[in-house]
Amino acid sequence: MKIISYSNENQISVGVIKDNNAIIDISNEFQDVLSIIKAGSEGLNRINQIIHSNVESREIQSEHLLSPIPKLKRNIMCVGWNYFEHFNERALQDIDLPSKPTIFTKATGTIAGPYEGIPIPEHFTNKFDYEAELAVVIGREGKLISEEEAEDYVFGYMCANDLSARDVQQAHGGQWFMGKSMDKSCPTGPWIVTKDEISNVQNLDITCKVNGETVQSSNTSLMMFSVNKIISEISKAMTLIPGDIILTGTPPGIGAKRNPPILLKQGDVVEIEIAEIGKIKNKVVADYV
Repeated sequence: MKIISYSNENQISVGVIKDNNAIIDISNEFQDVLSIIKAGSEGLNRINQIIHSNVESREIQSEHLLSPIPKLKRNIMCVGWNYFEHFNERALQDIDLPSKPTIFTKATGTIAGPYEGIPIPEHFTNKFDYEAELAVVIGREGKLISEEEAEDYVFGYMCANDLSARDVQQAHGGQWFMGKSMDKSCPTGPWIVTKDEISNVQNLDITCKVNGETVQSSNTSLMMFSVNKIISEISKAMTLIPGDIILTGTPPGIGAKRNPPILLKQGDVVEIEIAEIGKIKNKVVADYV
């Protein structure tokens, strides 16, 4: 099941994809996507009933799609250095390979739609960079979750782009928050694919293209820490709640470490695609400040 938020006559509506370009609106049943997530299996069963009824579907244009969870309750949780080759291209020589996931967050204001223009903060950074990532959406509350039980706490998956200011990332005492939290620096979507539609989350091709050129190409099987391990580790410290978003790390090929570097500028188009999930496509635009 693919669940979306979309713009409908200046309102945020909720829908489910029936065909490639058709949706069934379920806004009469659910206020937003978060209410679907909180409803758990009962909510999904109700959506299935609606899909198999004679309810009318409608076509939707890609530009009407919003981030599936457009208003976040908490920061996006992120994992750094989760692909071995990316660790090698980013790490300094005196940093040991991590034995536990490296966790940081992006502010709630970073969320952006799957086809939305992304403002480049030229007043703030000269090294605006892309990062293709698999995003996990938590489905129910939990703490001290074991790796074996972690999948039970997943609602679904999205594509994400962890856009980063590389120069700023290193300019605040090694704390990445500022360099990761620019407004609209985390497009997600194009929908949440429920976990039952994913054959094996640890075997999905993941790619990034900039202006049509493939700059990242990998597979989630190459993660150092699996999705289940990440969920388990984070839940040791804090209670995960429905709607939490976790980014699971980016593969090698980031722009700042390419030769020559590929740093984003106005007009560039970045596409993130993950097998069995979909694709997001965002154009870099002038900052609105």
